[in-house]
Amino acid sequence: MRLALVVTGGFDPGGRQHVIPTLLALVERLSRRHEVVVYVLRYLAQPTTYPLLGATICDLGRPRGLRRQYGALLDRLKCDGRFDVLHAYWGLPAGFVTAAAARRLHIPSVLTCDSGEFAAIADIDYGSQLHVRQRWAIRFAASMATTLTVCSTYQAGLASAHGWTAHTIPLGVDTASFAPSDRDEGPPWRLLHVASLNPVKDHETLLRAFQILIQHHVDAHLDIVGEDTLQGAAADLAARLGVADRVHFLGFQPTDSLIPLYQRSHLFVLSSRHEAAGAVVLEAAACGVPAVGTAVGYIADWSPERARAVPPRDAAALAANIEGLLRNREDRLRLAASARAWVVAHDADWTSREFDRLYMKLVTPGS
Repeated sequence: MRLALVVTGGFDPGGRQHVIPTLLALVERLSRRHEVVVYVLRYLAQPTTYPLLGATICDLGRPRGLRRQYGALLDRLKCDGRFDVLHAYWGLPAGFVTAAAARRLHIPSVLTCDSGEFAAIADIDYGSQLHVRQRWAIRFAASMATTLTVCSTYQAGLASAHGWTAHTIPLGVDTASFAPSDRDEGPPWRLLHVASLNPVKDHETLLRAFQILIQHHVDAHLDIVGEDTLQGAAADLAARLGVADRVHFLGFQPTDSLIPLYQRSHLFVLSSRHEAAGAVVLEAAACGVPAVGTAVGYIADWSPERARAVPPRDAAALAANIEGLLRNREDRLRLAASARAWVVAHDADWTSREFDRLYMKLVTPGS
């Protein structure tokens, strides 16, 4: 089968910088059985083609705007020969231009909504449901796609609230790479947070929760991994809260550097106001790290059996649940074991098989 995956970003010639590990794992596995071409809409400055993980990556060189992105994608699809299925990851811009191109070329298409497609958080101007043009674009992409998928039950619920029925197929992690390792029991406790520093990840709630822990004399350190898009605002807040000496801003880390951080941590903490799923939760669980966080994405799906969930923006509840788990080793071990069992059962190999089945249904209707 010839498959085309269309993405906004998440692919790099080196396979390390600014990549989405779950997408890399999916592409590598699909490429074992199919011919896979990945079209990247917005990453490299100039059009570039290179091999990666058995697939061909065609970076389209940042065409500006949906019209130019559609034109660039359509031209490449026509040039590269007919595909059996087009698969877009994220509703905008990939889903919109892929659905349009698929209809033009009479090819079945899959749209995976794994971002803010069905969210609307006005005070931080986040979510595709906030503005008329983006709402229309998501409606167009979802209606034109042959099949809609999401990665979590939480996101499926948001899609349903807007009138869309979606298949839930989590993008599993490579459990050979993300694996447990021996860690020393605390204290001192090591907490880990992995996310770009931006408003939707809500580092203010994270840091205020951590301040409460320190005020309760919990001997803890917080590692924050992620590219800073807030020009140091989070570090400034840590200083104002008096916790800067216990908070470590580690910046962007490639996967091979991130895994040891998971493996040494006692708790993974999520503070996001929205997550369509949250692959970092899966990565942490694969490494044997229990998670506590806001009731979005996988945290919402897993609570209370595989994670602890609290309402978004509730620093006191987040701190209380972190402290409770740090003081109860049996609960931590139980959550970690249950979460890891789920991740192993829904790993990257499982995901590729699920998409194989879906693709086959699209190319052989009635199968």
